[in-house]
Parts: sequence; C-alpha cells; structure tokens
Amino acid sequence: MNEPDQNQLPAVDIRDVAFRYPPSGVGEQGIEVLSDITMRVQPNTRLGILGPNGGGKSTLIKLILGILEPNAGEISVFGHRPTQARRKGLIGYLPQRIGADLDWPLSVEQVIAMPLRAKLKPWQKLSDEDQASIDRAIELLEVDQLRDRRIGALSGGQLQRTMIARAISTRPKLLVLDEPTLGVDIAGQQRFSSLIDTISDELGLTTIVVTHDMRALVAVADRVACLSRTLHFHDTPDGLTPAVLAQVFAHDIEPILGAVHIDAHAADDCDDPAHAHHHDCGHDHKGDAS
Repeated sequence: MNEPDQNQLPAVDIRDVAFRYPPSGVGEQGIEVLSDITMRVQPNTRLGILGPNGGGKSTLIKLILGILEPNAGEISVFGHRPTQARRKGLIGYLPQRIGADLDWPLSVEQVIAMPLRAKLKPWQKLSDEDQASIDRAIELLEVDQLRDRRIGALSGGQLQRTMIARAISTRPKLLVLDEPTLGVDIAGQQRFSSLIDTISDELGLTTIVVTHDMRALVAVADRVACLSRTLHFHDTPDGLTPAVLAQVFAHDIEPILGAVHIDAHAADDCDDPAHAHHHDCGHDHKGDAS
C-alpha cells in the first residue's frame, strides 16, 4: 500500500468528532466534553485554539495525539490515524506540565535526545541523521551553550526551550503546544513568538497552540478557533485582525454572559446587520484552516 503524499494532505483533519468521558458510577451518563467538532488544518498553518478552562482543549489535544479515541467521528494527521502519526514521528508535543523529573542527572542534550533514543535498543547508538537532528534542534532553540548543563539547573525559559527542542528532535511535521506561555511575562512571550516563527519557517512545521490566554494566541497564530465543547472556527486570510479577536472574545464569554456582540471596527465599515464579518472572517462550527 502506497504511503500518502504528506504535501497534499491536511495536517489535521477532524470530522464530526464527539467525545464523552465514561460514567463514574452506576446510573450516570458520563460527561460530554466535545460535540460536533469539524476542522481541517492545512500544512504550514499556525493555528491557535482559545478556550476557557474545562472547555475541552486538553481532550482535543489527546484526541489529536491518539491518547484518546473519539466516541464518534474521525481524526487523521497527514493522512494517518493519530497513533500511527505519533509512531512515525510526525507529531511533536510540548505538554503544559513538564513531566521530566528535574532531579535526574541528565544533561540538556540527553533530554533532547530522549524521543530518538527511546526507539533504540540499549546497546544501539544514535545514527548520524538522528544526531544531526538533535544538533539542529539545539541550534534552533539556542541552547547550544547549555547542552552539557544538568536539566535541573535551568531557568524556566531555558527549560521551555529545551523541551521544545526535544519535541522537534524527531523531525515532526506537526507541533502541538499546550499552554506554552503559562506564567511567562510579555518579554518572554515575545521571545517565544520569535522562536516559534523561526522553527516553523526553518522546518516547515504546522503548529497548533492551545491556550486560554489571548496574548499568547496573538503572538504565535495566524488562524484561530474558539473551543468550548463545540468549535467556532475563524478563517482569517489576512491574519488576526482586531475584528477577528473581538469575535473570538465574544464566543469565549458567551457561556458566562449569554449571546453578545463585540465589534472592533467602525460602524460604517460593516454592511451586514447581523455583523457576520464576512470581510474579515467567517465563523462557524466547521472550518478549513488553510
């Protein structure tokens, strides 16, 4: 069977996906977390997914990574099931909480090499190609001078860059980042944005950043979706304009305040009484991030 041409396939294709956690007791129905999620993310897109805590963001990440299976619908990553895509090294992932034990006597380079070494037998050595990939990740994330430093001796920013380098060491095509700037100040967010721009351009990555922080989203995304059980997708061919962000914010606070409309452009610029923003974005529950 021929391998799909990854250059002609969506990076992520989500079709009519729903997910419900199983009931915790007899007589309970379980908790529906996601409903009717449809979205196509094209290669080289930088997609931000914004949503409140408890809105289903972490569950959607787990579905894309293949950690969970949807109760309905289908998900593919470059034409593969998510579990297959992970095995092939097509997905890099930066979790919200770094699970590495910082007391381990491991160097920065050893941590970055972990995903590649995990595929080898204990006696096998890294190939020249794998070592070159590690060196490239170290260069792109600017941690060359830290490569021999113990992981537990790093600052927060240094640790973040190290873990992103680890995520791209397998030469993925998709990089998923969960709340990557949580607790980071504005200067740190700007540096993070620059690094994501660099690695996305250099490696031809598709990036998905999941966050509840609009500032973080603006820093790294050129497409945006708002997730709160269902998905509101904003197609933004001209990038993230104030009008688009106003609509995202309206969707985000609707569960609290009810249906609201927040406009970011002058009234005489809008010729649609319903304020659909056709000139900046189309928002719907289904979308194509191209």
